[in-house]
Amino acid sequence: MPQEVFEREAQAYDDWYAVHRVVYLAECERIRKALPQPDARTVEVGVGSGRFAVPLGIPIGIEPSVALGQMARRRGIEVIRGVGESLPLKSHSCSSVLMVTVICFFDDPARAVAEAWRVLVPGGVLVVGFLERGAPLIQAYLHGETGHRFLSHGRFFIAEEAEALLRDAGFSIRSAESEHDFCVIVGEKSA
Repeated sequence: MPQEVFEREAQAYDDWYAVHRVVYLAECERIRKALPQPDARTVEVGVGSGRFAVPLGIPIGIEPSVALGQMARRRGIEVIRGVGESLPLKSHSCSSVLMVTVICFFDDPARAVAEAWRVLVPGGVLVVGFLERGAPLIQAYLHGETGHRFLSHGRFFIAEEAEALLRDAGFSIRSAESEHDFCVIVGEKSA
């Protein structure tokens, strides 16, 4: 994960959500509809500054960035320092896992999804939300537009590729939908 840019630019990352409030709130609402009612065992992997965990009621976040983790803590999230590819959680300890706008930044996305499978209880749900590779913002970056300090560190997916990652880890796809270039996929760990 390109942790250095998130350490260095933590405030800029967090400010994006205020500047693009309408987009952020729309994404948050779509995730709310896909995510089972959070409980004490719900975790967001790549919690960042807590911008999704807080309004969604997710109590625990995994985050490698110290700077972003501090922001999430100030917002009331219990932050555990770690990475998605090696979650510092016990097997079968989570009821649901959220990964939003983070799958493109994992060093090994397949391993991160496999780790989500490991920590989920049977019947648990993984919700993955991400900007698709075909999104105008991503295309602008891929075709040379400058100024995308975070996007330059990502590897972007289309819905079918992300669905394949979940299936390969053992998830059954409960739903997958794209709207305004933001895809939300729900995978369920079979009981």
